[in-house]
Amino acid sequence: MAAPLPTPFRSAPAPAPATGPIPGPGKVVLITGASSGIGEAAARRLAAAGHPVVLGARRTERVAAVAKEIEAAGGTAVAHELDVTVLDSVRAFVAAGRERFGRVDVLVNNAGVMPLSPLDALKVDEWDRMIDVNLRGVLYGIAAVLPLMRAQGGGHIVNISSVSGLRVDPTAAVYSATKFAVRALSEGLRQESRDLRVTVVSPGFTRSELADGISDSAVREAVRGAMDIAIPAAAVGEAIAYAVAQPDDVDVSELVVRPTAQG
Repeated sequence: MAAPLPTPFRSAPAPAPATGPIPGPGKVVLITGASSGIGEAAARRLAAAGHPVVLGARRTERVAAVAKEIEAAGGTAVAHELDVTVLDSVRAFVAAGRERFGRVDVLVNNAGVMPLSPLDALKVDEWDRMIDVNLRGVLYGIAAVLPLMRAQGGGHIVNISSVSGLRVDPTAAVYSATKFAVRALSEGLRQESRDLRVTVVSPGFTRSELADGISDSAVREAVRGAMDIAIPAAAVGEAIAYAVAQPDDVDVSELVVRPTAQG
């Protein structure tokens, strides 16, 4: 999500989408960054539809609480500690899902950070963090599940990009670069695959904790000021669920989900 431009449009908060059943057998779904925001919303939506979910995040207490709530609601969920910037951690996350459920059908590469700032602020450490989480983390996820999915004869990788992967705004140059890259590598993987589905989901302004990671106070307040038009994370979770629910021979390659009022 890029830093907002001034807009005259305002809207009331959108209601959460309905959580009706998804046709077909449950699929084992692994979700990174599942302790809050889009990852948490996707986990709840997919579990409500009958898919076993494996939730990964660094915040172990929070992700365990989400998994417990999903189980209490009748779903099947397992929490696992995960740092997507460490390949061994990602491999252990995937191995845990396979050990628990016998296979891995879907990986949702959702973990991301968004410390926006002007380039001349030279926040190099934040640039590195965005590259490590937003891009390297996605690559590590692909590396961890691809051999398994090939051996299974199929699978589905859902990569969360952003509308900032479609356009570039001031303060978002590095963030956009990582999200453009996610779309590029997703398309490359899709073209290389005949038995693997690849989906890119690009959210616009979405209610989440991403703005909390912006150290530039002026940019942080500008982003927070745009949150009154933001859609709920559940709306993006619904889009992910739609892509997952399609038949194995149907690949929903790309979905853009943003507020109607977003320019």
